[in-house]
Amino acid sequence: MALDEALLQSVADGKSPPILRLYRWQPATVTLGYAQSVADDINLTACRDAKLDVVRRMTGGRAVLHDREVTYAVIAPVQQGCFEGSVLDCYRVIAEALQQTLVRLGLTARLVPGTRQGPSRQSDRAVCFTAPSQYELLIDKRKVAGSAQKRQGRGFLQHGSLPIEIDLNLLDKVLPGGQGASLGDRFRKVGWLNRWSVQPLSVDEVEDHLIEAFQKHLDIQWQESEPGAAEMSLAKSLCAEKYGDPNWTFRMD
Repeated sequence: MALDEALLQSVADGKSPPILRLYRWQPATVTLGYAQSVADDINLTACRDAKLDVVRRMTGGRAVLHDREVTYAVIAPVQQGCFEGSVLDCYRVIAEALQQTLVRLGLTARLVPGTRQGPSRQSDRAVCFTAPSQYELLIDKRKVAGSAQKRQGRGFLQHGSLPIEIDLNLLDKVLPGGQGASLGDRFRKVGWLNRWSVQPLSVDEVEDHLIEAFQKHLDIQWQESEPGAAEMSLAKSLCAEKYGDPNWTFRMD
């Protein structure tokens, strides 16, 4: 999370070109949205028992259990190139690339605009994949991609994930709010790729198709690289002062 913020600062300052970052979680991890409440939205005892890490993102949205999935970050300048439009336009461009990724994998994914709704029921309030977003990727009316975006200066960062498998029993334990609800009822809108794939998909396979889809859709040629010394230095500072500080991660407001 600290490195993502450092890369966002680098892009916003014009020191880095657009970035597509793919990464994995070891151990499996719950990320909290920027404004989420630990007291209301996560069961820390269950996370501890399951040996899950817990971190807080700088992007908003709801909690995500990251395990067998492809996690991505798109970091790019605003009002430039493919992202010249509004916040909603940026969501759409990225969602279209994700849709092409799933189509390449043989999955029939529909892209639909998110809908504004009234206050969520208590059973759904903590979980990202039960909540509507700006643009949704649906298979069989179930959400198969989560995303959240943050703008800072002249750049933006969008976090997102494509779950390949989901352990609904574990999700139910670590993200509270399902009192009296069956797993089927609570997670009726939640989907994962191998639920519909004819052949089981791997993280490597989905990542490869995602890179190709973004490259084709954005008409951009990626070059594999590592963070620079200044970016790593800033990331280490942010980790020490913010993301590694329990007061940031576990604040109760």
